[in-house]
Formats: sequence, structure tokens, C-alpha cells
Amino acid sequence: MKKFYLLFILSIVFGHDIAAQENLLSKEEAVVTTLQNNFNIVVAKNNVEIAENNTGILNSGYLPTLTGTAGANYNRDDSTIEFPGRLDDNGNPFPDVELEKAEAQRYNTAIRADYVLFDGLGRFYNYKRLKEQYQLSELQARETIENTILQLFSVYFEIARLTENQKVLLQALEISQDRIKRAEYSFEYGQNTQLDILNAQVDVTNDSINLLNANQNLANAKRDLNVILNQDLNNTFKVDTVVRFIPRLQLDEFVKLTNNNNVAVLQSERSLAINDYDIKVSRSGYLPTIGLTGAYGWNLNQSAASAFFPGTNTNNLNFAVGANLTWNLFDGGGTTVRVKNAKISYANQELTRKQIELEVNRDILNALAIYENRLNIYQIQEQNVVTNRNNFERSEEQFKLGRITSIEFRQAQINLLNAQTNKNLAKYDAKLAELQLLQLTGQLLNIEL
Repeated sequence: MKKFYLLFILSIVFGHDIAAQENLLSKEEAVVTTLQNNFNIVVAKNNVEIAENNTGILNSGYLPTLTGTAGANYNRDDSTIEFPGRLDDNGNPFPDVELEKAEAQRYNTAIRADYVLFDGLGRFYNYKRLKEQYQLSELQARETIENTILQLFSVYFEIARLTENQKVLLQALEISQDRIKRAEYSFEYGQNTQLDILNAQVDVTNDSINLLNANQNLANAKRDLNVILNQDLNNTFKVDTVVRFIPRLQLDEFVKLTNNNNVAVLQSERSLAINDYDIKVSRSGYLPTIGLTGAYGWNLNQSAASAFFPGTNTNNLNFAVGANLTWNLFDGGGTTVRVKNAKISYANQELTRKQIELEVNRDILNALAIYENRLNIYQIQEQNVVTNRNNFERSEEQFKLGRITSIEFRQAQINLLNAQTNKNLAKYDAKLAELQLLQLTGQLLNIEL
């Protein structure tokens, strides 16, 4: 049994040593890799590129259109022309005329240019609308990036928490293993019973299971992070467990500028601008459209000979320019309806913007309160660890002197273990609350974590 426990502990410690040799994945490297590889971010960037293409001159409607046409026709006829009842000068029936392989060919080519000089300012405001749509796409991409970065650090700090818990559980296992040795020595010298050895072995088993579960959870969390980073799922690494909190004065400054930086508020403003341009585009239907046209063409017509006329070849070049004005004086009320609906949509978007600002301000207050609460809990848990460590050290001294039982010592050990893991949880909970607050203030991508 003693050999079994020794091999079991060595296997766990050896695995921990391998993990300690992994390369460090810093927060900065994790962010850079995510920005480059994450699928959602790549898709968001592609959508921004599409919006940018839509704002180009080629999609503005300000360029003329050129249309080229060409055609060719070939006809071949075999004809017999009869003249029933018709007599020649001698009184004989007029002979039939046969035309064989009578060929006719037609060729044509032309190029036409059309340009709209004025369309009621519709394309002007539509171009402005596309510019706003591009800015909205950038904000949507930023929102995707912020959500992904927040997800990244949620998993990153979970790995950090499990890593610190792993160290705590390993220390607990080493202490329990040392208890077995002490219990065996004391049993050999008749100072305790076999029950003390069995109790120590039970504690070693429990601590070993807890450490194995922690190792498994840590491996799972690393695979979750590899998915976000879009890299090999079996890639191994260790993370930075150092956490730095932003000074409260700086957070207060961020909170004051929330409405200027929050991505949801900025998106609502861009949507409102788009709705405003929709009204102006709809109003363009009240105004006339003025356009220019120009055409240049070539035609060749080779006609076949007939019974009475010889074949002819006609070669024609033509050039034409023109201007046109179109004014839809009454379109059945369609333009009026579109303008009214666009104004209603604008009013709805204005209400939506106010609603978003109200919700963001509420979320800011909630996030700030949650952050302060979690930070206070973390500070309390830090002090709790100090208290339980002092209690454990004194209990350990008393246990070695035989003044307390192994059960009392084990309870002091469990209290310290719980205090340490609770402190780790409180620390990363507070940091995540801070990150959520930074996202709401629009500063998540502007600060160094």
C-alpha cells in the first residue's frame, strides 16, 4: 500500500512539473493572436471591408454607364417568282424567274453612354448614407472584438485561477503525504494506532482526487482558450497569474465619458444618422431627373438582288447626343408614403437611442457596484487567507507535539485550502467585473491589462 501511494503521488507531481515547463502565454500575446485568428473577428473584418467597398466611387452612382452592342445577321433565300396571267410582247406567258443563293448580310455595332446630371439629390444622400453604414459596420466589428476579448479573458483568467488552485491542492497533497510518514513513524514507535495511518491515507486519496480533477478542468479550460485563439487544441501553455486593478480615479473618468465611447450608444447614433438620410433619399422623388445620352454606331447592310433590282451595300456611321428631363409629377402617392414612413422610422430610432442610453447608464451603475463588491470580497478573502494560514501553522506545531488530533489538524488544513481557493476565485471575479465595466465604458480595447 505504501508503494502504491508513493507511485501515485510521483505521477501527479511529475505531471505538474511538465506543466511548469510550458511556455508562457502572456495577455498581450493572447490578444494579438485572437485579433489575427479568431473566426468571429475575421468575419467582422470582412463585413467592414464589404461596407468600405460600398462607399467607393464605383458604387456611388456618380459615374456614367457605357453600353456596347454588336450584331450580325445572315440570310440565304432560294426563290421562284411566277407571273400568272402576264404575257410578254409576243403574247407568250411571262417566264418564271428563279433566284438561287440570294444572300443578305447585316452587321452593326454601337456604344452608348448615359449620365445622370441630377436625380433630386438621391444619389448624394445615398452616398452619405453608405458612409454612415460603413462607420456602423466598424462599430459592429468593434463590438464583436470587445465581446471576443472579454470571452478571451474570461477563459484566460479561469485558467489562471485553476493554475493557482492546482498549486494549492498540490501543497495540500504534499502535507497529507507527510502526515502518512509521520503516522507510520509514530506507529512504529508505539505513539499512535493504525487508525491514524488510515486517516492520513484517506486524506491523501481525497487530495489526490481533487488535484486530478483540477488538472482535468485546467486541461479543458486550455482547450477552450485554444478555440478562441483558433490554434491547435492540444497546444499547451501556462498563463500569467498576476492581476493588476485599474485605479478608481481612472475608472471614474471612464464612467463620465461612457456616452461618448460606449459601442451600443455610438451604434444607435449612426443608425439615427442613416434614418435621417433615408428621409432625404425619399424626398428626392419629388424632384426631376436630368440626364445626358450619347451614342456612336456603325451599320453595314448587304442586301441580295431581287427579281427587279440588283443587290445593294449600305455602310452607315451615326453619332447622336441628347438630353432628357423626367419629372414624375404624381406617382400615386408612393413618394409621400415613403417619406412619412422614413420619418416614423427616424422617430423610432430616436426612441431606441434614448432607451439604449438609459440601459447603458443602468448597466454602468450595476457593473460599478458589482466591481466594488467583488473587490471588497477579494480584500476580505486575502485577510482570511492570512488568518487561516496562521491558524494552520499553529495547528501544525500543535499536531507535531501531539497536542491536537489528526482530525483537528485536517480541519485546519481544509480551512486554509478553502480560504486560498476562495481568494483565487474572488480575485479573478473582481478582475472580470472590472473588464465588464471597461467594456461598458468603451475602454476595453484602450487599456493595458
